[in-house]
Amino acid sequence: SYIALGNKSSTGLAPSERVNLAVIGIGNQGGGDLRALFSSGHCNVVALCDIDLKGKHTQASLQKFPDAPTFNDFRVMFDAMADEIDAVLIATPDHSHFAATMLALSLGKHAYVEKPLAHTFGQSERLMRMAAKHPELVTQMGNQGHSGANYFQFKAWAEAGIITDIT
Repeated sequence: SYIALGNKSSTGLAPSERVNLAVIGIGNQGGGDLRALFSSGHCNVVALCDIDLKGKHTQASLQKFPDAPTFNDFRVMFDAMADEIDAVLIATPDHSHFAATMLALSLGKHAYVEKPLAHTFGQSERLMRMAAKHPELVTQMGNQGHSGANYFQFKAWAEAGIITDIT
């Protein structure tokens, strides 16, 4: 039960060749991340999870993916659908990033998590240990501010000596 894009996406990938994505936190930043990932043509949206499914900030995501199962609790989502999920986008309020990510990794799911990844060094260490137990998983923490074209341009200028004396 995923949201199919027809037989082929703009990337030429059939639905069976795409990642089955669950999204935890579908409003605001999560909604933007969800639309960006979906527009890549590399994923099927299989589940949407947000504590406030009736909130104004979640409606665009719900309308875009009306057939995706919805959940208020990511633990319930994983209990119901773990076998159908390949990867998880986690864009909840900061305090729940660690718990959702730890559960996703423990279930063998690839994870993209918005910053901050965790609140303590101990939480970060536990996530690192869990990721080490699953070296086949791809994990990433979102930090779009440092991956935009303007930063690469600045880096190129600094390396070329156009900009010097940077502190």
